[in-house]
Amino acid sequence: MRPVIIALIGCLLALPSMAAEKFIDFSEFKLNETPKGFRSTVSGEGQPGTWHIVEGEIDLALPPISPKSPVSNKRLVLAQVAQDTTDEHFPLLIYEEDTFGDFTVTTHFKLVSGKVEQMAGIAFRIQDEKNYYYIRASALGNTFYFFKIVNGVRSAPIGTKIEIPKNVWHELTIECKGDQIRAWLNGKEALPQLNDPSFANGKIGFWTKSDAVSQFRDLKLTYTPRTSLAEVLVRDIMNKYPRLVGLQICAPDPKTSELKVMASSNPAEVGQPAQKEIRSVIEQQLVHHGKGKDTVIIAMPLHDRNGESVAAVKVLMKPFPGQTERNAIARAMPIIKAMEPRVQTLKDLLE
Repeated sequence: MRPVIIALIGCLLALPSMAAEKFIDFSEFKLNETPKGFRSTVSGEGQPGTWHIVEGEIDLALPPISPKSPVSNKRLVLAQVAQDTTDEHFPLLIYEEDTFGDFTVTTHFKLVSGKVEQMAGIAFRIQDEKNYYYIRASALGNTFYFFKIVNGVRSAPIGTKIEIPKNVWHELTIECKGDQIRAWLNGKEALPQLNDPSFANGKIGFWTKSDAVSQFRDLKLTYTPRTSLAEVLVRDIMNKYPRLVGLQICAPDPKTSELKVMASSNPAEVGQPAQKEIRSVIEQQLVHHGKGKDTVIIAMPLHDRNGESVAAVKVLMKPFPGQTERNAIARAMPIIKAMEPRVQTLKDLLE
């Protein structure tokens, strides 16, 4: 039997499209091996951690995530067992098989030991080792915190003080919908609802710190099969501005470098070559003003987090009497400004 079981479970009211579900049951891997489909790495200083399948004891009162999990109190579980006492040392085990936008993830964790730290958590919307979110629990500090890492710089913590005893299994659930982030510890919502647009999608992984020896039991993911960020931006803007006639995002095709329509309010336009003037919009950061049949057209550059022009947004609006090029641009500007905080890179926009 494959370790990862994928099942479509139908349309959920909370999700805009067909949802899918993944179970990762660590009891189906071999003792002392690193689970296939995962990559061990490190954020911060030091060497990657040591992630192995070990035999652990579970609390039978805690319901299993997977319906196929055995009922014995002896189970094969995932563990990070290296004990590097470096302070800014964050071992990560990243699930490499997929990237997730909107999702709910649930796992069980146990804080086993550690002189410097006793922590465990989930990292999510991982771009790389220097850009991601994580939520972690600490037995020594009795804290449950959310952090954001951007270009290797950690944000201030957001969370609460709460007793988190070690050598006890705890259930952690994290939900991401758009820029909204929520988290539950042992079935109780343990963080204020967070809103952060920094990372629209990314990979998911297990997280520990310093010399913390921590165990994890299974992983359940319910998620919306992902569309590109460009498509999400078009959908969100059209919902926010329903009087728009149309909207396109044009960018270089990663395979051919040809400028194409990557997302559009008219699905038939996706994949079509972009208009010639779009190249100057992106490369020279010019604003294009044009007119169509009963429409005014504004094309403006879309910038990533570094201020680089990576794409063009073409906005089609109904004109009004006396409208000038200047006020047409002013009408389009809020649309661009709403998009740009969510665009990290061109790759992020198109995946």
